[in-house]
Amino acid sequence: MLLKVLVFLVLVSVVVNSQQPTFNDDVLGLIFFKAGLDDPNAKLQSWSEDDNDPCNWMGVKCDPTTYRVTELHLDGLSLSGHVGRGLLRLQFLQVLSLSNNNLTGPINSELSHIGSLKVIDLSGNSLSGLIPDDFFAQCGSLGSVSFARNNLTGQIPDSLSSCSTLVAVNFSSNQISGQLPSGIWFLRGLQSLDISGNLVEGDIPEGIGNLYDLRQIDFGNNRFSGRLPEDIGSCSQLKSLDFSENYLSGSLPDSMQRLGSCTSISLRGNSFRGQVPDWIGELTNLESLDLSANNFSGRVPFSLGNLQFLRKLDLSMNQFTGALPESMANCFNLLAMDVSQNLLTGNVPSWMFKLGVNSALISGNTLIGKMESPLLASRVSSYQSLQILDLSSNALSGEIPSNLGVLSSLILFNMSRNHLFGSIPSSIGELKTTEVIDLSDNWLNGSIPSEIGGAVSLKELSLQRNFLSGKVPTQIVNCSSLTTLILSQNNLSGSIPPAIANLSNLQYVDLSLNDLTGSLPKELANLSQLMSFNISHNHLRGELPLGGFFNTIPTSSVSGNPSLCGSVVNRSCPAVHPKPIVLNPNSSDSIGGSSPNHHRKKIVLSISALIAIGAAAFIVIGVVAVTVLNIHVRSSMSRAPATLTLSGGEDFSCSPANDPNYGKLVMFSGDADFDAGAHALLNKDCELGRGGFGVVYRTILRDGRSVAIKKLTVSSLIKSQEEFEREVKKLGKIRHHNLVALEGYYWTSSLQLLIFEFVSSGSLYKHLHDGPGRTCLSWRQRFNIILGTAKGLAYLHRMNVIHYNLKSTNILIDSSGEPKVGDFGLARLLPTLDRCILSSKIQSALGYMAPEFACKTVKITEKCDVYGFGVLVLEVITGKRPVEYMEDDVVVLSDMVRGALEDGRVEECIDGSLRSNFPAEEAIPVIKLGLICASQVPSNRPDMEEVVNILELIQCPSDGQEELE
Repeated sequence: MLLKVLVFLVLVSVVVNSQQPTFNDDVLGLIFFKAGLDDPNAKLQSWSEDDNDPCNWMGVKCDPTTYRVTELHLDGLSLSGHVGRGLLRLQFLQVLSLSNNNLTGPINSELSHIGSLKVIDLSGNSLSGLIPDDFFAQCGSLGSVSFARNNLTGQIPDSLSSCSTLVAVNFSSNQISGQLPSGIWFLRGLQSLDISGNLVEGDIPEGIGNLYDLRQIDFGNNRFSGRLPEDIGSCSQLKSLDFSENYLSGSLPDSMQRLGSCTSISLRGNSFRGQVPDWIGELTNLESLDLSANNFSGRVPFSLGNLQFLRKLDLSMNQFTGALPESMANCFNLLAMDVSQNLLTGNVPSWMFKLGVNSALISGNTLIGKMESPLLASRVSSYQSLQILDLSSNALSGEIPSNLGVLSSLILFNMSRNHLFGSIPSSIGELKTTEVIDLSDNWLNGSIPSEIGGAVSLKELSLQRNFLSGKVPTQIVNCSSLTTLILSQNNLSGSIPPAIANLSNLQYVDLSLNDLTGSLPKELANLSQLMSFNISHNHLRGELPLGGFFNTIPTSSVSGNPSLCGSVVNRSCPAVHPKPIVLNPNSSDSIGGSSPNHHRKKIVLSISALIAIGAAAFIVIGVVAVTVLNIHVRSSMSRAPATLTLSGGEDFSCSPANDPNYGKLVMFSGDADFDAGAHALLNKDCELGRGGFGVVYRTILRDGRSVAIKKLTVSSLIKSQEEFEREVKKLGKIRHHNLVALEGYYWTSSLQLLIFEFVSSGSLYKHLHDGPGRTCLSWRQRFNIILGTAKGLAYLHRMNVIHYNLKSTNILIDSSGEPKVGDFGLARLLPTLDRCILSSKIQSALGYMAPEFACKTVKITEKCDVYGFGVLVLEVITGKRPVEYMEDDVVVLSDMVRGALEDGRVEECIDGSLRSNFPAEEAIPVIKLGLICASQVPSNRPDMEEVVNILELIQCPSDGQEELE
């Protein structure tokens, strides 16, 4: 017996050693895979080809018996490169997780051929291209696959329907388009399906009811149309359902009442209509219900009171009528409620305070009555959790409750646009955590209580358009976090407290249309974050502060104060001038005294006269110098470029080594010959336009091709030749169908030319504004111009290039109507991105410049381009210039449109040449997007990638079927 045991142990040892060879195939595969990666943080340093097995390597798990790799977890290691073929050697791999890295390239279709694979997670990378059609054809035992948050395109492959082992599929946040595969509901074992954030379109086919084990489905943010599948109620295990932000319509299918296990339903942003059925109250496990931004009507169902586990309810932006049902007092777990923008009536519900909700948004309805009653009727303990209370834009009356301070956790308090009267209670100072208070557009009177200084967390205070009187309390300086102070259109008097200058975070101040007197505190110039300061139409006097924001304050922000003085209002301040210099005609040439025998004509020269004489002399000298230089440049141009001919894409100087009259011409592609173009550079008949960086001419090359040549006028600021060429070559590599291509350049120490593709149909400015040549653009043409411009800017930002100079004259239209963004990145040619230099170079972009250009402490980022794009959007839609000078007023386009939107008149802003023939469901959201992009606060502006996505979502499904003329 002992002998048999010994033999058995020897055999086991042999078997184990035979499965742990000195040359492990998994080692070779992983080393091969690592060779195709960039590992900036040396996370894979432990991976050594000298090891017998990889079982102790970072991210690697092995079978303890066979020493073969079973799991590879390399998530969030900042790896870049491709998913290489080396992984195919890992024939026992079960889990492959490479999420949240920077991997690029296409998905390797052979990965799914590793028969042992159960989990593939490649989410959160930059993978591109199509999902291979045969990826799921031989999926073996694959149960979970995630390609979420990449750049994948094309359709969902039909082969997905044949992978019956799949339990979880996540293709969210890509650019996948087309329709759902017809056989997707054959995946009977599917428990989770997420394709949100794509461009998938068409109807949702029937058959989803076959997925009895489905627990989670997310089709949000796509382009699905039609109705919800009637058989969706057969998915009895469903926990979470999200079809938000699509084009779905019709009523809710009755089968949904069988979704008793569901905890979350989101149908936000569709076109569902009709009443919400009473059976909604049978879904007793619901914790979140979002039906916002649809066309639901009728009363809010009484049965909602049965949802005792409900934590979040969003019914906003519908057409619900009547009062909120009292039964909702039974929703004991309700934390957040949004019923804003409906047609609700009745009083402010008292149960809202008793439940202790965190957030209550009821704005934009027609609620009546007083807020004081429910607030006084509730227990103080129920107020402790209320953080957001928005009752704005209703018909509430009465006074603000005197016990307002019991709302001790309040962060946002908005009662604007109601019919409140009386004074602001002193208890407002007890709101220690409140960051936003908006009581604007009411009938409030009395003074602003000095106790306001107790609201120490306050960031935004809006009290405009009331009947407030008295002084601005100096105690407001205690609100050290204040960024926005809007007190306009009241009856405030007295002077502006100097203490306001200590509020170092102030960005927006509006004290206009009051009765303020006195002078402006000089210390206001030290407010480094300031972006807007409006004191117009008061009785202020004296000199405006010097420095900071006040050096560039708009005239409209100080108008209506006749006694203000300074360069901004074009009114000299009274000052003590020195006596004029008098030359005594009787004075002697000698040091001693005067000679009565010498009578000369008296000469009296004031300092201003001397300055005028000096200025005149300087101008004359300048004119002579410019004339001489121009003659020199014309003669050198006639010599140097006339012989420049170059083919190929390499750097090549055509000049003799020591001849300064020759320059360096480089074309990035094709051939160039300037023989015919030299004269055009100085011929005004060929001039296309002028900008902050130079003059543009059209030139025809010998091969008949037209190019646009920008003759740079910033030679004194240009970098050295080496730096200039390096930056220009970077710009030359940028290629996108919505960007004007840079074809080449020409360099001498005194002359620099940039050679661009010629765009035939001129600038967007010409099409919108240019007199008789103005083009009547259709709505569809305008939308395509906006979308194409957004795509071009988004591409620039992906290439880490800021435009700095976006305006309608820099948007060119080609022969097919496509926009092309020009003049991008030229600021990179300057030695430093100095704000003063930039402002002087792009001052022609009045109205497009982001406010942070005036604030030296705010970083200039891509959000500056987003601001300019927002103004451009409004310009395209309204047909008006960003700033228009009327006979006695200055109209800022963004302010005009924003005011019209607030007054419900936004459709009046749309260009009259469209003759009301435009889709309001597209035009109004685009206007709102433009206003958001033109936000004064950079962090409120979206990224251009987000703008493109939003525009594509706004675009109507019928786009392209019928052109709107």
